[in-house]
Amino acid sequence: MSFSPLSPLQPEQEKIAQALAAGLAPDQATWLSGFFAGIGFAGNGAALPAAAAISTEKSPMTILYGSESGNAEKLAGDVKKAAEKKNFKGKIVNMADAKPADLAKSENLLVIVSTWGEGDPPDAATSYYEGFMADTMPQLPNVKFSVCALGDTSYEHFCKIGKDFDERLSQLGGERVFARVDCDVDYEEAFQKWLAGALDAFPTPAAATIAAPVTAAPAAQVYDKKNPYEAEILDKIVLNGTGSDKETLHVEISLEGSGLSYEPGDSLGIYPENRAADIEAVLAATGLTANAKLGDQTLAEALKSDFDITTLSPAIAMKYNGIVGNEDLQKLLDEKDKATLKEWIYGRQLIDLLEAYPHRDWTPESFTGILRKLNPRLYSIASSLKKHEDEVHLTIAAVRYHTFDRDRVGVCSCYVADDVAVGDKVRVFFHSNKNFRLPENDETPIIMVGPGTGIAPFRAFVEERAAKEAKGENWLFFGDQHFSYDFLYQLEWLDYLEDGSLSELTTAFSRDQKDKIYVQHRLLERGREVWDWLEKGAYFYVCGDATRMAKDVHQALIDIAAEHGGKSPEDAKAYIDALRKEKRYQRDVY
Repeated sequence: MSFSPLSPLQPEQEKIAQALAAGLAPDQATWLSGFFAGIGFAGNGAALPAAAAISTEKSPMTILYGSESGNAEKLAGDVKKAAEKKNFKGKIVNMADAKPADLAKSENLLVIVSTWGEGDPPDAATSYYEGFMADTMPQLPNVKFSVCALGDTSYEHFCKIGKDFDERLSQLGGERVFARVDCDVDYEEAFQKWLAGALDAFPTPAAATIAAPVTAAPAAQVYDKKNPYEAEILDKIVLNGTGSDKETLHVEISLEGSGLSYEPGDSLGIYPENRAADIEAVLAATGLTANAKLGDQTLAEALKSDFDITTLSPAIAMKYNGIVGNEDLQKLLDEKDKATLKEWIYGRQLIDLLEAYPHRDWTPESFTGILRKLNPRLYSIASSLKKHEDEVHLTIAAVRYHTFDRDRVGVCSCYVADDVAVGDKVRVFFHSNKNFRLPENDETPIIMVGPGTGIAPFRAFVEERAAKEAKGENWLFFGDQHFSYDFLYQLEWLDYLEDGSLSELTTAFSRDQKDKIYVQHRLLERGREVWDWLEKGAYFYVCGDATRMAKDVHQALIDIAAEHGGKSPEDAKAYIDALRKEKRYQRDVY
């Protein structure tokens, strides 16, 4: 590159100018020449007018998120990238690591938060939420904000936590610059509309510095939720013995040639397909034909893989009756307390709605317009890549039940159990869970509580630690119905006990005696030792049912801290909250 001896530019400035010029089209070069002439760059030593100066100053933008399964965390990263393109200086803040009072230092605030189950905050964000809603929270008169709420319309308290944050920020004196958006499980389109609108609503930062164009390298093949990998099923084994009431599958899936990897604690997403019997029942109830066209597909093809044709929720019922206009159904929807509607829906599926309040004047477009997309299901990974190269293992309970004179099945669990065989392929992707990780220090002891299929990530944990020859002690609490039928991975645990990879194994088989015994009872029985482990720095993990088990285990932990730590109920709760803050108490519950 040559430089002109007559140029008033410094060598580095001329390099930038030549690099910029090399990437400009003729019309772009003409516009820029006029731009520089128009701002008075005349060589007389005068500075650029302030209004026309190109500034590197950026306005700060706090991106606060609370995540359960990782969606809000991923979206926070997307927000940061989009904000920085608008010349904001983005800072991502995880509610699990922050103090609510720090929001007083924020100027521009975007919040992405999910609602868990029946209106609860994400597990890792519980302490933050409680502090944020408390009377001690300071006023936020200088904060401009907008909230994106993530939720699931199949639950009664849809997006409750996002709504709470939005209302509370306003109560504290914040200025809502863009209306809250509530996103269902199929959140991408709603999120993008919120993001564009919210960023445009904040005061516009100074213009960004002009940079020379950069040619991006060709992107490598990326497999993710939007582009799943077609993986081969290597093996399927029923883990329960003859006589069990359960059907729990161990599933091995090949990753060979995919370039994919994962960490213990992550999940695998599987895209299921609807059963032929369910598709036929829906078509019969609506009067639609299988070969009717819907875009480039037949209706049967679309119902197989694109739409959720089983889930029934109040939101689906309302959409349905917006078209059908059935008076009896409308009376049910109009009830103020919604208790009767909830009772009617419980145990029923979409087919029951179609048959109870029939309508035969459907088109493929009008019918599928009331449906949600068929979303993937996430399963905790039950293997370590260090032991099973190019493989991922899952522990899946096949869901089967009978209600209202009809056999029902779990869409994804029975797709894996019944519809795909060894050698078939399934569409999968990995879902990172940074809130469920082994300690960085391999000498740190861990306690794992995983009844039923909650055992899955702890098989991965123990395999990982055994492969690394980690010195930290490992204590597993496992529970199920019967010792003889339901002791999942029994021989593996016994081998790990023998070689020292597993230090302690405590079991609870609820149906093997008159009084039911669960993992929380075993925790209390071993309370003194559990307390001693916690006091020497142990991490405590829980995986499995969120509705009862996880709550009972949480209370058992508080009781252990009170009894064996000599703490008051309030101090015991604060002790367990501190464990969570320190990431020494982690949960993967569903």
